[in-house]
Amino acid sequence: MSVQSVQDVKTAVKERYGQAALRVVTGQGSACCGAAPSSSCCGEAADPITTGLYDELQKSELPETAVLASLGCGNPTALAELKAGEVVLDLGSGGGIDVLLSAKRVGPTGKAYGLDMTDEMLALARENQRKAGIENVEFLKGEIEHMPLPDQSVDVIISNCVINLSADKDRVLAEAFRVLKPGGRFAVSDVVVRGEVPAEVRRSVELWAGCIAGALQDTDYTAKLAGAGFVDIGIEPTRIYRVEDAREFLSGAGMDADAIAPMVDGKFMSAFIRARKP
Repeated sequence: MSVQSVQDVKTAVKERYGQAALRVVTGQGSACCGAAPSSSCCGEAADPITTGLYDELQKSELPETAVLASLGCGNPTALAELKAGEVVLDLGSGGGIDVLLSAKRVGPTGKAYGLDMTDEMLALARENQRKAGIENVEFLKGEIEHMPLPDQSVDVIISNCVINLSADKDRVLAEAFRVLKPGGRFAVSDVVVRGEVPAEVRRSVELWAGCIAGALQDTDYTAKLAGAGFVDIGIEPTRIYRVEDAREFLSGAGMDADAIAPMVDGKFMSAFIRARKP
């Protein structure tokens, strides 16, 4: 991918998620509501990717704006088996829901970092931290391709439907390996693909910003993790998207949904990706 293409993707993602944060702050509903029709996130009530990821107890422990700002495809804090005293880093932390939940799990002897490149999301996350009264949290501004933390400083890396948005995933995984301590865990939710996908979907920056076109094939994800040095790699599907799930986002991107939808049926899925640094 050219430098210009990488920058185009980054700009589209930053704009989409900045607008999402502003919708929450201004009381216009969830981060997804009102998004461009090609977004994969169109309101928790109906969306097959974002709905039902957090139980009511988890939601009740956090400010409503943290819940409304969630744009994820999974619940990595529920799957990462976080332990008291651990240091956690959330890549693309958005409104902070997974950081705040992680901070509660690791307790006062641990710490949770959130990393995001969008000023509006960082402001929202810090306000959510203030409302929640959680002190063992720090939100950092930066890109997941260039993590502003020292080598071997983190026990666990989590992320929620963000790595697929990066145009340089090899760099992201190399950085994740760098900041993890020996024995550290990579435990992320992401969208992955099984099988071939139409080129029209891959070419759409709008769909990329909406969590779909940037998704790796599961075999590529495994290979890239191994290439970065990780071991004990596993990919566990948590939600598979069907033709009807795909129809809305394809139509919103100006594509022939009837022609393309059967080609993507069952190929896109949310998955929990695990790996370990030796």
